[in-house]
Amino acid sequence: MGKFDWFWNAMGAKSAKHEKQSRKIVDQAQRQAADFASLSDAELRERASAAITSGGEITDKSTFLAALATASSRKLGLAPFDVQAQAVLRLISGDVIHMATGEGKTLVGAMAATGLALSGKRVHVVTVNDYLARRDADWMRPLVESFGLQVAAVTESMDTQQRRQAYEADVVYAPVKELGFDVLRDNQITERAQAVFRQAEVALVDEADSVLVDEALVPLVLAGSRPDQAADARVTSVVATLREERHYTIDSDGRNVFLTDDGAASVEKQLGIDSLYSDEHIGTTLVRVNLALHAKALLIRDIHYVIVDGELKLIDTSKGRIADLQRWPDGLQAAVEEKEGLKVTEGGRILDTLTIQELMRRYPQLCGMTGTAVEATDQLREFYGLYVSEIAPNKPVQRFDEADRVYATITEKNHALVEEIVLLHTQGQPVLIGTQDVAESEQLAETLASRGISAQVLNAKNDAEEAAIVAEAGLPGRVTVSTQMAGRGTDIKLGGTDGAHYEDVKEAGGLAVLGTTRHRSSRLDNQLRGRAGRQGDPGLSLFFVSLEDDVVVSGGAGESVEAQPDEHGRIDSGRIVDFIAHCQRVTEAQLLEIHSQTWKYNKLLADQREIIDERRASLLDTDKAWAELSEYEPQRADELHAAGFSEDILVAASREIMLYHLDLAWADHLEHMDDVRESIHLRAIARETPIDEYHRIAVREFKEIVRRGVEAARKSFREVTIDASGAHLADEGLARPSATWTYMVSDNPLAGSGNSALSGIGNLFR
Repeated sequence: MGKFDWFWNAMGAKSAKHEKQSRKIVDQAQRQAADFASLSDAELRERASAAITSGGEITDKSTFLAALATASSRKLGLAPFDVQAQAVLRLISGDVIHMATGEGKTLVGAMAATGLALSGKRVHVVTVNDYLARRDADWMRPLVESFGLQVAAVTESMDTQQRRQAYEADVVYAPVKELGFDVLRDNQITERAQAVFRQAEVALVDEADSVLVDEALVPLVLAGSRPDQAADARVTSVVATLREERHYTIDSDGRNVFLTDDGAASVEKQLGIDSLYSDEHIGTTLVRVNLALHAKALLIRDIHYVIVDGELKLIDTSKGRIADLQRWPDGLQAAVEEKEGLKVTEGGRILDTLTIQELMRRYPQLCGMTGTAVEATDQLREFYGLYVSEIAPNKPVQRFDEADRVYATITEKNHALVEEIVLLHTQGQPVLIGTQDVAESEQLAETLASRGISAQVLNAKNDAEEAAIVAEAGLPGRVTVSTQMAGRGTDIKLGGTDGAHYEDVKEAGGLAVLGTTRHRSSRLDNQLRGRAGRQGDPGLSLFFVSLEDDVVVSGGAGESVEAQPDEHGRIDSGRIVDFIAHCQRVTEAQLLEIHSQTWKYNKLLADQREIIDERRASLLDTDKAWAELSEYEPQRADELHAAGFSEDILVAASREIMLYHLDLAWADHLEHMDDVRESIHLRAIARETPIDEYHRIAVREFKEIVRRGVEAARKSFREVTIDASGAHLADEGLARPSATWTYMVSDNPLAGSGNSALSGIGNLFR
């Protein structure tokens, strides 16, 4: 028996036991549902409630499930399949369920959320975007409300009051980033009444692998205005003259760019300074030169950002969509704006950050659903303690997964890809092509246009039409070119949304899904592949790969292979296919290691944030700030009492002062630890362990946060004017930022190479 065979055997036995139990319960529920059809809505609610104890435990699962299934049929016209009912049971038990595309996860999620809410738990159904949150809340509303529960959606366009009201609902549909940003904004309030977010007991995550794994380490960042970080136009123009290899070099991962000696000399000469590395320039001019150089060499238009109506818009590289209301930090945004000749926006400083993984771990109960959970089993177990339950499809999968077509060069691969698209199109078969980025999608569409094929393009430039484009991708002869992950969550029905041409498309072979390369994770390949073969429909999946592709070059670094391509550059060799699979496994292992190592850095800050949150809560909810400051500064407290101010005024003023300095100290700590992390790898040169040194510094620095905050608060308490309107911090230059915004640092390793704000750079279009 292998080292871990006992574990997998045990997991298989556990899964089989659960499946057997679930089938028994579902069979009983199915029989009961026939009797429940004549019950009124009120009687259904009574039956469901009777199946739950006062402590919220579901004791009669078959009755409970029968009530949910009956309500679904009645209110939505959707009678759950047996496999959907089994999935509901596994979700309520706290698993991540693996269900194929088109198997009805939206209904499963709504039934589970309704059941959990009936047991007395507030539920957040976590989605990947605004569209799905709004669509699913509206679609599933009749089911949820039939049990006397409230349902709402939180979307980016909502104002503060609308959000606050939405969070009061029993079941709340919301994009993961909106949940995180609301948590961050609430960490800046000075009165409890200003709070918007309301914590739920359960997070039910749609597209769980995307949220919990792919985007897990993406830091959601709240920034505040700081007008001193504008780019220097003169520096930008100087950097524009620099040439790769001579003046600067880019590392093999495409993550970092470095000035050569010639480059530094050229910049110094053009700027008229003696040395970029002098004390006078190292913290100012050199920083701006490096930012401008990163903007020039590593950030590429239509891959990392697009320009819409004269504004710079970042691309969320894990989805190929525009990252709304997000921007790059540390002057990088301004550098790219200056490079593109756009109006340079105001700079800012980080006020607080929160990774999606940290956000999700705040929920007492976590569960989820996706079409590719099995491939993410290790990550879900290691980072969240979650088990995966695989749910069989309602109908057997009829899709044909063709073997990869391998080519020697990218040029030969792309030529073969276009020829295959033309062939499928002439046969009347709809084709969905998954590309890596905006530039590749547009280049492919142009090539197809030259062959007389008009392709529907779905990328960050038109993601507002995403659902409509994807929904019609099953029309006869339709060719849809999409960036990675785009359109996820929307079914592709053969023959179009109305199914009018279903038989024609079925006869032609169903939807054909083509991949322009293998991804760094096989799970992403399977996400794309899963778009075809919905509900037993016919379909085809096929990937085109070349030995020059990023996954092969990265995963096969240091290894060489020999192959004999035919006259078209195609390589028909089992050994080469095995080598490509090996390269992908290598990159998958690298991604898991990156995730593991990055979480080790993030985890300590997450623990420290909990302490700050507790301190903040005590200052917000009690008179602790006034008690501490009046004890530290009794003379000032006596003066304020003598001035006749009420206790409420003094408590509020003290709270505002103490919170301001606590938040400032925390922001300084985050900024300092970010700097430490950037240079911590240098500790290895001194034979120190970087992660241990990082933790040592973080613990040492954190011990000073509250002390520094209190010392600064005491000084402000003594010096700041306090009157009936509160503490006049702004008069002393201590005002909170006049504006805040959010941005996302791309720590997503699937977007490129590791934890860099500039990840995803090493690609074919540079």
